[in-house]
Amino acid sequence: MNLLHKTLTLLCVTAVASASVNADDAATPSRSLAPYFTPAAPGPKRPDKDGFVQRWLLLEPINKPNRSNAGFVDTYVRKELPREYFPGQFTVIPRDGDRVTAEGEELVWHAVDATDFNVKLFRFASGLGKRVYGVLFLAVTVIDCPQEIQNVRLAVGSNSASMWWVNDQEAVGLFGDRRMVMDDCVSKRLTLRKGRNVIRGAVINGPGMSDFCVRFIDESGHPVTAFTTTLEPSTR
Repeated sequence: MNLLHKTLTLLCVTAVASASVNADDAATPSRSLAPYFTPAAPGPKRPDKDGFVQRWLLLEPINKPNRSNAGFVDTYVRKELPREYFPGQFTVIPRDGDRVTAEGEELVWHAVDATDFNVKLFRFASGLGKRVYGVLFLAVTVIDCPQEIQNVRLAVGSNSASMWWVNDQEAVGLFGDRRMVMDDCVSKRLTLRKGRNVIRGAVINGPGMSDFCVRFIDESGHPVTAFTTTLEPSTR
């Protein structure tokens, strides 16, 4: 009788432990960037039908502990977003999986294709299990133009503040606590040279969601689509 009692007790304990493990597994699903991103596919990628650039190298979020978006005035943004957080930030085209150290933390670059016209940075961070509030995101892409394209404008929307550079020249700055609106701010007229053109962006956010959308528009406001994006660096 004692043996039977011990056996039944052991079976009950095992069942409870198994159920607990299964419950823990269900409560902590594996991290994933789907359905907002897919790994960047090999080869060049065209913008979508409306001209939005969807292929990017995104750096895991840099810790910038701002408790509010109200402080993102132009003086703060122009001080903090162009700051060099690690060597080569403004010169190197990173590769997928490259690692850098920013604000004392090792961060990884990820080559991704956004599945929508806007790049959902909040989902990028949460999908990787990283902090989602009080952060600075860096984005890089390279576009290849078969011919020079003159008199285009970089059109950007972001949540929250952001700054953008084309071929090392500042193109657009968006300041304050703002929601992402398509073509919220546009650059002055610029020229996309034949061959490679590098776009760099920095998006800062306190609380709330964070995303951006980027495209080029012509003199009439129509999308420019005569280019492809690639994330392959020409040199290191």
